[in-house]
Amino acid sequence: MAINWFKYSAPTTFYGLAGKMIPWFAFFAAILFAIGLYIGFFVAPMDAQQGEFYRIMFIHVPASILSMFLYLIMAGYAALGLIFNTRLSAMMASAIAPTGALFALISLWTGALWGKPMWGAWWLWDARLTSELILLFLYLGFIALHASIEDPRRADRAAALLAIVGSVNVPIIYFSVTWWNTLHQGSTIKFSGTSMHIAMQQAMFTMLAACWLYAIAVVLARVRSIILERERNTAWVTQLPGIADLSEVKQ
Repeated sequence: MAINWFKYSAPTTFYGLAGKMIPWFAFFAAILFAIGLYIGFFVAPMDAQQGEFYRIMFIHVPASILSMFLYLIMAGYAALGLIFNTRLSAMMASAIAPTGALFALISLWTGALWGKPMWGAWWLWDARLTSELILLFLYLGFIALHASIEDPRRADRAAALLAIVGSVNVPIIYFSVTWWNTLHQGSTIKFSGTSMHIAMQQAMFTMLAACWLYAIAVVLARVRSIILERERNTAWVTQLPGIADLSEVKQ
């Protein structure tokens, strides 16, 4: 039996689907976080050059990857909403922004913790660090711009333009270690292969999968709140069980 996925492009139907998926993504995210952290901090061997300090990599690298990919996904949804005037696309972009900002902040914070023993400084105006900081500002700018405009549709369009223009920064982050002579090491995960110990690889990919599942669960939960806020005056929302006072629903 064929499934008509297009029906879930409407906030009315997507709200229920998201509610069913959230517990599953959250459950498996918690399991993978526990497994990844255990392997990374208790099973993976000590690095010959960086000692025990390298273990921050198992949090830093997945957070950095998620911060970049989530921005591209956010910009993609924003572009869809801008071009096709689809309500759910704009809502998804707004829902992704806070989670992307969180991962960008974690990336910068863990990078500082890793950089201090390696470079002797908490912060250097390195090309990759600086471009990642700009990414955080782009996330915060998207959120602030959207919140500053009272009309949701106008806010969606203005924030979408910022997201699309800001997406240029993502390839700059990724290729910065290639284009410029930086202190930051090259890519940890390579398609051509890696010399990492198998336990390090297991911890890295497990944590990366956990971060993805967490991001999906949180974004789905947030977009449900946005749907309730945007659709609060519609009949289907007023009939939802447990929605007593929609005036208190916040994005």
